[in-house]
Amino acid sequence: MTTPFLGLRTTIYKVSDLKDATTWYTNAFQTEPYFNEVFYVGFNIAGYELGLIPDENPTATKGDSVHTYWGATNVEKEYQRLLELGATEFEAPHNVGGELVVAAVKDPWGNVIGIIYNPDFKLP
Repeated sequence: MTTPFLGLRTTIYKVSDLKDATTWYTNAFQTEPYFNEVFYVGFNIAGYELGLIPDENPTATKGDSVHTYWGATNVEKEYQRLLELGATEFEAPHNVGGELVVAAVKDPWGNVIGIIYNPDFKLP
């Protein structure tokens, strides 16, 4: 079976302070942005786009129903590191079957950042 979809390309996080968020995400993902303008900041995270855009109308709460999980070799370690950088707990690291481990935090702007270790997932 074929699909017209090409796979994940970009995850966007809306933030109320683009400058502070750029610094936070640079530290969190240990990657400098490749594109940095007042309307968009883009990071290349192992071939995937992480984008930051200004939140023109910030709300007190953000939706928690959609998660993007960023792959990591050690979920527990990265979870703790993000908490130390100022993220807050959302989903503590836990096994979801076999060797799969997931966790999630909220960035300082309320966006959910998922972390996953999945040794069975391979890119084509």
